[in-house]
Amino acid sequence: MFALPTHLRGINRILLASSVAFLMLAPLSQAEAKKAQPKSQDLEAMWRIIEKQQKQIEELTRKVQGQAQVAAKDQESKTTSKIALTGVTEPNPTKDTSTPVPVKSGKTENERKTDILASEVEKLKTQLNIPDKREYKAEYGLGPAASGVYRVNRGLSIGGYGEWAYSNYNDGLKPVVDNMRTVLYAGYKFNDWILMNTEFEYEHATTGTGAEARGEASVEFSYLDFQLKQYANVRTGLMLVPMGFINEIHEGPTFHGNYRPQVEQIIIPSTWREIGAGLYGQLAPGLQYRMYGLNGLDAQGFTSNGIREGSHEGSLAPAQDFAFTGRIDYNMPFVPGLLVGGSAWVGNSGQGTAYTSQRFGTQTLNVLTQLYEGHLQWRWRGLEMRALGVVGKIGDAAQLSAAKGETIGSQNYGWYTEVAYNLMPILWPENVQYLAPFFRYESYNTLAQVPTGFTSYGGLYDRWIYQAGLSYKPIENVAVKLDYQNFNSAAKKLPDQFNLGVAFMY
Repeated sequence: MFALPTHLRGINRILLASSVAFLMLAPLSQAEAKKAQPKSQDLEAMWRIIEKQQKQIEELTRKVQGQAQVAAKDQESKTTSKIALTGVTEPNPTKDTSTPVPVKSGKTENERKTDILASEVEKLKTQLNIPDKREYKAEYGLGPAASGVYRVNRGLSIGGYGEWAYSNYNDGLKPVVDNMRTVLYAGYKFNDWILMNTEFEYEHATTGTGAEARGEASVEFSYLDFQLKQYANVRTGLMLVPMGFINEIHEGPTFHGNYRPQVEQIIIPSTWREIGAGLYGQLAPGLQYRMYGLNGLDAQGFTSNGIREGSHEGSLAPAQDFAFTGRIDYNMPFVPGLLVGGSAWVGNSGQGTAYTSQRFGTQTLNVLTQLYEGHLQWRWRGLEMRALGVVGKIGDAAQLSAAKGETIGSQNYGWYTEVAYNLMPILWPENVQYLAPFFRYESYNTLAQVPTGFTSYGGLYDRWIYQAGLSYKPIENVAVKLDYQNFNSAAKKLPDQFNLGVAFMY
């Protein structure tokens, strides 16, 4: 017997891996794909192709072995001649004197083929640096899961999130359990500068009729991005209004508590989206902006509890009046983890509607609607802090209140502050899981100012909430949450609420 030279050893495996790599990577080139013959993608078809390649490899190997045998005989002849002249023997490096050990296997032929294919695929993944872990990072005003399309080179991207919770009350109300939302993100990257991103949401697990009409299915956003420059990119479609922390980044694992802050549900509607177009980009390291022109709100939906119902959410939304919204954020490089920013919404909400009342007669109102918001977030080691404040104004509030038969606040406000601390590095330093108690205080009033001659309902909409809880993340994209909310109003005590739930994103 003889041994192949070192540089020829493993040729069989290398050529086999190359064949598998060709079969896997050929579709990556559109030009090559047009020339390639159709191939079955089932295991047996792939195995037949590999066997054909194997026969070619074996034939090449036999030729190499033949050449090696000739070289070995020539070396042996030279060695014999040297011994005859010098009487000194030398070990033959080409001769393998080890005894082969038979290997028994109880695997079926298909299992053996599968193991070989899996082994070659793993080798290729190592060579190509294909990551096994998905990165969850918020980008371009979207949450970590919604940003998946920005991290693919081409084609389809899928993501999503979900939340469900059990809630109990302290005043005799029956406890409930609710699948609050199940969401699918579907994005598509057409090329290196045009992409589409969409969010489909199902709320409360059903969209049935009659007694089952509790939930709804809706498109939360659906837009196109034209990525032109780092500092100026175009976005158009049904877009999230870039205000506050939660409206854009609202996946459950990204915030504390089972329910979103009241200020970011009522004063800043959640999830607020409108149709339009605008620009976004990064002006300097850490300095980002977004500014859009969108269809305006519809004042017919305004109530004593705020402007939330004034949005048509992209469904046959009136577009006689338009609005401007903008946001700027700065991640301060000289204070690690500190983000400061602000946002605004300004636009008429009358939409050409004529309002009639006994006091004011019939009038077509502008209903200029304004919201101004500022926010701060600091994450340092295990500490997390958030603070947000927002103030709003509604024009023609007196005429609108008289026509609707309820008080519409001419001014509203809301604010909250929140602190949390990740205890896991203290309790278990080697563990990468997350365990954080948190506390949040928030206050808001949708009738902070009311038109002359109209009631504020005894302070019923002047409210504040104390909330404390615990967030546990066994992995980054799954959260188990427990919290207690103490609700109060200037008019009366409101029911407290205990919540236990789970949230995930992918």
